[in-house]
Amino acid sequence: MAKITHVSPLAPAAFPDLPVIEGVRFATVAAGVRYSGRTDVMLAALDPGATVAGVFTRSATRAAPVLDCQAKIGRDDDAGAAIIVNSGNANAFTGRRGIESVRAVTSAVAEALDIPEARVFSSSTGVIGEPMKHDRIIAAIDELTGALKRDGIAEAAHAIMTTDTFPKGAATEVLIDGEAVRITGIAKGSGMIEPDMGTMLVYIFTDARADLPVLQSMVSALNAKTFNCITVDSDTSTSDTLLVAATGASGVTITENSVGFMEGLRRVMLDLAHQVVRDGEGATKFVEVSVTGAHSDAEAQVHAKSIANSPLVKTAIAGEDPNWGRIVMAVGKSGARADRDTLSIWFGDILVARDGWVSPDYSEGDAAAYMKRQDLVIHVDLGLGGGTARVWTCDLTHGYIDINADYRS
Repeated sequence: MAKITHVSPLAPAAFPDLPVIEGVRFATVAAGVRYSGRTDVMLAALDPGATVAGVFTRSATRAAPVLDCQAKIGRDDDAGAAIIVNSGNANAFTGRRGIESVRAVTSAVAEALDIPEARVFSSSTGVIGEPMKHDRIIAAIDELTGALKRDGIAEAAHAIMTTDTFPKGAATEVLIDGEAVRITGIAKGSGMIEPDMGTMLVYIFTDARADLPVLQSMVSALNAKTFNCITVDSDTSTSDTLLVAATGASGVTITENSVGFMEGLRRVMLDLAHQVVRDGEGATKFVEVSVTGAHSDAEAQVHAKSIANSPLVKTAIAGEDPNWGRIVMAVGKSGARADRDTLSIWFGDILVARDGWVSPDYSEGDAAAYMKRQDLVIHVDLGLGGGTARVWTCDLTHGYIDINADYRS
């Protein structure tokens, strides 16, 4: 597996100081699933009464843990719950043996924590197609349960990494009827990133109390504007999982009208989604693609993803080349409706083209200077309607090849 020897130049200055969420404890262990000399299993134990919502990849080749989580999510239960995650092996494309591995691990966790097996949610990330050495995880369960602590979320963020160059965390606090509610989360993801659900692996915790239908509705709606709007390489993972757990420890109940809570959850989800892009394999640029004037929001999203996923666009960005012809190409090939003669393009505040023709005020030198920035905005207006979309991506460099050419070896 490719060894990560550097931290992304787009990484945050430091891992954030995440607040303790009452009602959940964390532990990590070095089980040797694939890696040596580092933690690779994370356990989160939730107190009785917690609500767990989630969204998952819609890949046709979903991994065994994803299928197991999908079968369990949506059940209301006042019993305790747990999330167990391993890195190094995705337990994907492993057939019946993969299902058996999931059941072996989740039943061992259930027994150790004295909770129903149906309340143990598992995730796996790493190499596809290799049988899971689940006995190594099971052998570490006692050590994990014995090490559970309230302030262990930062260690958990490290344990779930694969090709990530930095751990990802985000948090916020909101007031609901004058009472403080905390939301905090961690994520992993760097390559094989174009979610069709949530993102690679994401775990968010809040001390709010929430009925499952309310929490699930919020998570699904916010996912559509956060994690489903990022892409690194257009490849949808077999293992994408987003779980959000509400412990209820604050005593504050959220409803479908809790706008403040929903906004706080959106901020945490978007922060984590952006961090995944900033850790895109080999990335040196963080890029927002904004599309307006489409026939519909859905068509705007198609155009935005076409631009964000174009290898020609992404390599031009890597080379700091303001090659706006590649934007025109990406719009034209998307399959959504477009009209050459109403198309306008901006790099940041620089008007490049308007109404199907290069702007008479366009300066190649100004655009080239803009492209040297680490954070870029490409804006396209179709001039056809009111549809809008924003997606976030990164450039495509030789570093992406270096990481993925020898991922298994």
